[in-house]
Amino acid sequence: MKLDTFYNIFIFDTETTGADSKDRLCQLAYKNINENSIVNELFNPPIPISVASQAVHHITPKMVAEKPLFQESPLYEEIKKVFESEKNIVVAHNAKFDVEMLARENIACTNVIDTLKIVRHLDPDMKIERHNLQYLRYLLELDNDIDEPIQAHDAKGDVLILEKLFIRLFRKMREDFSNDTETLEKMIQISKDPSLIRKFNFGKHIGSFVSDVALKDRGYLEWLLKTKRSEEQPDEDWIYTLEHFLNT
Repeated sequence: MKLDTFYNIFIFDTETTGADSKDRLCQLAYKNINENSIVNELFNPPIPISVASQAVHHITPKMVAEKPLFQESPLYEEIKKVFESEKNIVVAHNAKFDVEMLARENIACTNVIDTLKIVRHLDPDMKIERHNLQYLRYLLELDNDIDEPIQAHDAKGDVLILEKLFIRLFRKMREDFSNDTETLEKMIQISKDPSLIRKFNFGKHIGSFVSDVALKDRGYLEWLLKTKRSEEQPDEDWIYTLEHFLNT
């Protein structure tokens, strides 16, 4: 896909030792959508990979034992240059998680598109049951024209799927704008702002619209908001959503 813009688009994904504030990346993959090659490397993280994470991405301590620390790897300076350049846009699904992982490695992403937030923007009533990458992969048949086997929760595999999703979302967004650059910049802005989540995909009200729960079980929303605010890594989208529906 070739866009008429000065931006370079890099699709990326990380795999990590876990999901807490102390955790670090152990795999990074990224691809310029104008090129066929993918950078895909394992790194030896400074803390152990949790067993729970190994069960998801199947990266074991043995696999990374002889790998360099990320910041000591030959690729580090090039990766930092790519992700911090004002001419580049990096794209991830639920990008906040991956961007924070890179921040722990002293890489500050300049322009970010979060495909999860774009999906929420295009599907505000959640007609699509789930917005996670693997669900979208099979619903939208994103791997139909990919010739190699795709392993879920592998950084390279997720990049290949995410590239297809990004292209699909970009084309849908492009219908409302006069050029490619305007479209990309709108996608960047949507990705910066908290997104409104209209339907529960967890808990006792799973499948219900948050607006309906606000009318019949306001106490649950108040409890959930307090819980979300107290978490080690607060979910800005859910906090924004709960505050919105409690104040309307």
